[in-house]
Amino acid sequence: MTDDSRARAQSPLVQPFNLEVAVRNSLTRATLWSAAATERAALADDLAGLHEAQWAQQSLCGRWVVEEVVAHLTAAASIGALRWFGSVLGARFDFDLHNDRRLAEYRGATPAETLEWFQQVVTSTTSAPGPTAAWLGEVVVHAQDIRRPLGFVRTPAVETVTEVARFYARRDFTVAGRSTIEGLRLEATDGPFTAGAGPMVSGTTLALTMAMAGRGAYCDDLTGPGVLTLRDRCTT
Repeated sequence: MTDDSRARAQSPLVQPFNLEVAVRNSLTRATLWSAAATERAALADDLAGLHEAQWAQQSLCGRWVVEEVVAHLTAAASIGALRWFGSVLGARFDFDLHNDRRLAEYRGATPAETLEWFQQVVTSTTSAPGPTAAWLGEVVVHAQDIRRPLGFVRTPAVETVTEVARFYARRDFTVAGRSTIEGLRLEATDGPFTAGAGPMVSGTTLALTMAMAGRGAYCDDLTGPGVLTLRDRCTT
């Protein structure tokens, strides 16, 4: 072995290909995309019976109404890395403008057309760059952004929401999950999710996940001495 090859072998930045790890990561991504498809299909079923006023109902997602959130989900499942980068550059890294432009692109002339376009991406694995858990989280969170104002109740599988909760607790990516729970201890009452240290916040995995995503309405479903702090940090 030459000095150069020995140095490369010892470098922590150069790791040998590990087939077992590669297969495990691939299976994990496949599982997460399957869960996303399940949640999209369930949301499409909920949307199928909406009347016009319900499509115009304010969601939990900032200024967007229900139809706009659905169009946003369609856009997220339709735009790959290259188009996403092009759109972000075109918006000069104004992500609100980027999202608004893509939402308008995938909003139909009528709510029925918006729903039809969403139904076409139920099984899509297209996404912007980033971990698959983040894009599963987009589906889980935005579905609840729609359901709660409409009075619809559906809880995704605990295993599905736990993956999203763990991702949010580790990173500030699509949402500021890690910052939101800094100095707090979260414990799910219906599954294995736990995170952090400090004053306790407990509740369902879904309620904890939605609170980490900044949805203050879900703090009503939580208990513990850390809830007031968490509520103050929620943005909606």
